[in-house]
Amino acid sequence: MKRFMLFTAATLALLCCGMPGNANNDGPDVPPPPPSTNPEGGDNGNQNGNPGDKPDTPLENDATRRTLQMGMGWNLGNQLDAYEESPTSSHYLMPDENVWGNPTVTLQAITKVREAGFTTIRIPVTWLAKIGPAPDYKIDAKWMARVTEVVGYARTAGFDNIIVDTHHDEDHDDGHWQDIKNAAKDKALNEQIKKEIAAVWTQIANNFKDAGDWLMFEGFNELNDGGWGHSAEFKANPRLQCDVLNEWLQVFVDAVRATGGNNKTRWLGVSTYCANPTFAKYLVLPDDPANRLMVSVHYYDPSDYTLGKEGADGKSYLPYTDWGHTGAPGYKHAKYDEDHVQEIFGMLYENYIAKNIPVYIGEIGCSRRDKKDARAWAFSLYYMEYIAKAARTYCLPAVLWDCGGKGVPGPEHHYYFRHDTGEYYPDAKEAVDALLKGWFNDDPTYTLQSVYDSAPKF
Repeated sequence: MKRFMLFTAATLALLCCGMPGNANNDGPDVPPPPPSTNPEGGDNGNQNGNPGDKPDTPLENDATRRTLQMGMGWNLGNQLDAYEESPTSSHYLMPDENVWGNPTVTLQAITKVREAGFTTIRIPVTWLAKIGPAPDYKIDAKWMARVTEVVGYARTAGFDNIIVDTHHDEDHDDGHWQDIKNAAKDKALNEQIKKEIAAVWTQIANNFKDAGDWLMFEGFNELNDGGWGHSAEFKANPRLQCDVLNEWLQVFVDAVRATGGNNKTRWLGVSTYCANPTFAKYLVLPDDPANRLMVSVHYYDPSDYTLGKEGADGKSYLPYTDWGHTGAPGYKHAKYDEDHVQEIFGMLYENYIAKNIPVYIGEIGCSRRDKKDARAWAFSLYYMEYIAKAARTYCLPAVLWDCGGKGVPGPEHHYYFRHDTGEYYPDAKEAVDALLKGWFNDDPTYTLQSVYDSAPKF
């Protein structure tokens, strides 16, 4: 329902927020965020270049109530989604929560994360070789029990929003079973994969049938052909693979709903191609009798800054120290500053939230910098705070990627909490606090504009 009245920017900031621990926050009327950046170069009436904090018609709908209730989240990354990657290993493709260097996750660690202020937890799970052969595709009982145990940790720790997915099962040209590239070319293969999707999700759903609304399922993680939207095949006709993804999403929804119990009405996350919001235009929402779907995307722009880059020598490095409008040319990526954040988040809001379809950003983050490098450190904190504040402004819950052990594996350095004790890694608390401030600070003077104005200057 829409109500037509004017709001100040301060009221916008106050209403479009959720407080930690408020799991049943129906909240007051929630106004929409400011308009997204004008693609033709207009400034939306804002003379200093930040297209933020311009109030518009207030909005009250189920989408905003759901997204604000989820708040700011945390990913248990490189844990239950870790698996043996070496083709020469006898355990190739076998999920193992310690194989990527993290210790065994504990209730203590999950509790510490909740106490830090996070209100949603995403538990990525890789199934791969824990899935048996056709036609039953039976999931290993011990692995299912361990996943159940970790979900239990999260519930005991006080999380009212817990997300479980199929994570590294997608094939990025590395032999995994969710092979969207070849399924788009081979009808028989596509039908085979759809049967496996149905079998896997039927088992997961049955295992958690009695769990309350605090548990949410996310069908797929970052489905793509390994080219992340840049492969020649995808670019030649994006709809071929995206149409297959749409089919798979319907299979996922149908499988979960058919198991009954609380799965009849459980929230389900449906991801865009490679979880990229720019490919949302190809997403066809599945038919869902419960009408409880959430669109899932990831946001790491610019990836060279947030994730790092692998050099010709195979070693990882971070090519940029700066981000945003105060960053210096040569020290930052040429694109993807604050205006890009506003454009993407505004598009998600206008295309989904305003149409009563909730959206969440399943992964965000910024590769950690050395605090001794004052410049790089300041910009990394600014990025975290700005993204979080923009997410709140646009009513988009977001989930921080945390891979635990430093740099294990690959070029990403997103380590905040130890997964065994829950203690912060050195200097990590400052980064986490910047993120949580961006979402949860309800001071009416704290706006997206004020965050923009506080950007580092060197």
